[in-house]
Amino acid sequence: MLNPPEYIKSHIRTVSNWPHNGVMFRDITPLLQNPKAFRVLIDLFVHRYMDANLDLIAGMDARGFIIGSVVAYELNLGFVPIRKKGKLPFTTLSEEYALEYGCATVEIHTDACKFGDRVVVIDDLIATGGTMLAGKKLLEKNGAVIVEGAAIVDLVDLGGSTLLKKSGLSLFTLCEFGNN
Repeated sequence: MLNPPEYIKSHIRTVSNWPHNGVMFRDITPLLQNPKAFRVLIDLFVHRYMDANLDLIAGMDARGFIIGSVVAYELNLGFVPIRKKGKLPFTTLSEEYALEYGCATVEIHTDACKFGDRVVVIDDLIATGGTMLAGKKLLEKNGAVIVEGAAIVDLVDLGGSTLLKKSGLSLFTLCEFGNN
């Protein structure tokens, strides 16, 4: 077997020109469909955080839910969904962030975490960093301490990991992709 990050990377499909011309979309569904690769993926995150003294795992809508909820289960922790605006039924906190063409908003329930909770925020990939940064800000508004941001893929050429690190967020990613 390849080393674990290369093994994970080998199960990520690149779809050219989707959703727009010139975009190289990194599709994690083959990684999720392969039972061995999915187990290796989850185990890498579980082993990283098993002794981290955490209270919660937060997952970014929507693919961060897939990884984050399984990691939370394996670590016997609660899970916080950070959703797109209008998807949560209870009282929420909101955070708007910039997209390439416009803005978006994510939300959490006001009781999603309590002051001092130690949280890891998980998503499938880091592109511009706006989504994870908004999730970090939301959790901090609610009093949480963000231990780390984690993702499968860092799209390094888009600068998101640099933005997140400049915000003070420690970051853990399993593999990187450039523009090709």
